[in-house]
Amino acid sequence: MSTDRNVTHWTARKYDGDGWIEEDDSVTIEYPLTVFVGDVEFATIVCSPDWLEEMTVGFLASEGVIRSYRDIANLSIDADHGYAYVTLAKRLTFDPAMFSRRRIGSCCGKSRQSFYFQTDAQTAEPIRSDLTVSPARCYELMRAFHAVSDAHRQTGGVHGAALCDPVAGIEAHFTDIGRHNALDKLYGHLLMNERSAAGKIIAFSGRLSSEVVLKAVKIGAPVLLSKSAPSDLGLKLADELGLTAAGFLRGEAMNVYTHPHRIAAGRRTGQSH
Repeated sequence: MSTDRNVTHWTARKYDGDGWIEEDDSVTIEYPLTVFVGDVEFATIVCSPDWLEEMTVGFLASEGVIRSYRDIANLSIDADHGYAYVTLAKRLTFDPAMFSRRRIGSCCGKSRQSFYFQTDAQTAEPIRSDLTVSPARCYELMRAFHAVSDAHRQTGGVHGAALCDPVAGIEAHFTDIGRHNALDKLYGHLLMNERSAAGKIIAFSGRLSSEVVLKAVKIGAPVLLSKSAPSDLGLKLADELGLTAAGFLRGEAMNVYTHPHRIAAGRRTGQSH
């Protein structure tokens, strides 16, 4: 039986073609975490019940409430009741509703119009990186990424996000029932440890939507690899914000949609300046 906090067990009645049998089945846990910033109830996140501090820090950074871990004076988690309490280093008066309003604005000064959350224009800075990595190394990193997720192998019900060094391999890995949450946990981990994602690669299990692309850009890795499909708006944002986005990365095949110069056969793996 698993000791993973993300996994519980249910008895399932399964039909195998010949008849019904009862078997123990691993099921991922869905957990509501309500985040308070000061005395304001900011949001309730439905997530997996591990790495809750990283989840909270990464979520607040993604939403533009904080820019670094030093912006938080105190963070406490009441895991039994599903609460995260955050005190900011500087008093901030805000309306939580502003963080969910979208606006239309030009992206990176170009003429194309893209949807943004109000805070995204301030926190999603364009990526500039000379990183290059070979297709073969991308395949190796994705195979390693899929191999490290016990919760996914048991349940099939979680997403994953990993920070990879193009030479050394996987440096940090997080899973969650929500694909956005997995990225927020990774982001929170980096902020809490004052680590940079410059010159790194994000391996990801979910769809490359606009929100996922924005989170990856805020994290700062120049390359995002996924086994799944992109969306049109996600690719527009990746193109304009300097992110190399590759989808359908399965086996030894992939589609590179934006800034393909960073994934090139015959180039030296791991160059970064």
